[in-house]
Amino acid sequence: MKTKFDEELFLTTKTGRELYHKYAENLPIIDYHCHLQPVEIYENREFEDLGEMWLSGDHYKWRAMRTFGIDEKYITGDSSYHEKYLAFARIIPYLIGNPIYVWCALELKRYFDIEEPLSAENAEEVYQQTKEIIRRKHITRRWCMEHSRVKLVSTTEDPTDDLKYHIALKKEKMDTRVITAFRPDKAMFLEREDFPDYLNRLSQVSGVKIESFDSMLDALEIRLQFFRNATGTTVSDDGIPHFTWVDYSDAEIRDIFDKARKNWPLTQREVDQYQSAFLYEMGRRYCRNGYVMQLHIGTYLDANTTGVARVGQSTGFDCTDDQCAVTSVGELLNRLTIAGELPKTILYPLDGTKIETWAVLAAGFCGSDTKAKVQLGAPWWFNDQVYGIRRQFESCANLYPVSLSVGMLTDSRSFLSYPRHELYRRVLCDYFGDLVERGEYFSGEETLKQIIEDICFNNVNEFFGFHVEQQ
Repeated sequence: MKTKFDEELFLTTKTGRELYHKYAENLPIIDYHCHLQPVEIYENREFEDLGEMWLSGDHYKWRAMRTFGIDEKYITGDSSYHEKYLAFARIIPYLIGNPIYVWCALELKRYFDIEEPLSAENAEEVYQQTKEIIRRKHITRRWCMEHSRVKLVSTTEDPTDDLKYHIALKKEKMDTRVITAFRPDKAMFLEREDFPDYLNRLSQVSGVKIESFDSMLDALEIRLQFFRNATGTTVSDDGIPHFTWVDYSDAEIRDIFDKARKNWPLTQREVDQYQSAFLYEMGRRYCRNGYVMQLHIGTYLDANTTGVARVGQSTGFDCTDDQCAVTSVGELLNRLTIAGELPKTILYPLDGTKIETWAVLAAGFCGSDTKAKVQLGAPWWFNDQVYGIRRQFESCANLYPVSLSVGMLTDSRSFLSYPRHELYRRVLCDYFGDLVERGEYFSGEETLKQIIEDICFNNVNEFFGFHVEQQ
């Protein structure tokens, strides 16, 4: 029985092992969607310890710790990172089959060259060993990115952000280029109580007096252009938890917007009409400003309202939902196509059980003007583990060419999360190895090499127009 990290992890065939080690293993990383804080990249502090590296902001680990009944003070509370780490280390051996177990093993190996499994018995020894390595190597935020050969990273910011840290980072000599994604969700969720206050902030930073839906769109487009000019980004990102397409008239949207500005109550139909109009109009603006539209579909946010009230949002209380219909997103894409203003689009459905239907939808909106114009994104959030990745390869390659995929992202708040790209690449090469050894693919090694390099690096570089050099 193996008791150390295995360099052949997930590589179950001879062909898969050869493909991974020859072609995928050493490729650099483009991480085109994450939630790192640009201030942390700019300040570039040295990490305090492994507890901070693992447990500061990582809701995956927080959720797992809660399932074991660990007191919240060791999760998001005021305990020291050392204490939090020791609490987390105790459950690691019991996360069998969970991606957190593999992620942690990869992170210990890649950043600290530790191969032994972590447990309560050796937790303090590993803690002291990693702390000494952090100090000796001066492991900072940027060190992690450079060590992992991250060539580009895209954080995610609201349109009202001044991007001061991104602007400052452009002046720094870094191996990693830092851009951002334009995330206008707060302008879409008009039913929220803080919507009028948000419009005031947007008005202030854009210089546009927002008195109507159209003037709000003007303000957003000004900020869209500011984001591109400031960082060179071509990345947008819209979260659509419960999106239902409902037809609307201009007059109806004007009335709905006026009601929302006054915090008057809205019907669900009015919310749906507004969101339909908002996504359509933003899609048009993404298209004419050269942005890729990313749609993150089907989240059930803040499911445990008691937990959210106690420790805040985005802390491990969000879930998967299936209420966002393929037909609604399809109608959005259809209306943009009719208008001749469909931007490049990536769909991230969170309900992995319906991934095939989303793949078919994406293929239905591709055409002669752009390769893979609408496509599936990487298996997202709760699907970014071996089973979810493999499931997407096996189910969607039948319906949409996997060779056109823009590959993996971290979607993470952790600077240690880049081995998730390694996990994805291992599963990819293992999948291809299976096809070759079963006789289902026999077009030769050179073609496979090209496909692997495209999925892991070239496709995303071309799709977003990043112009990143491999070397």
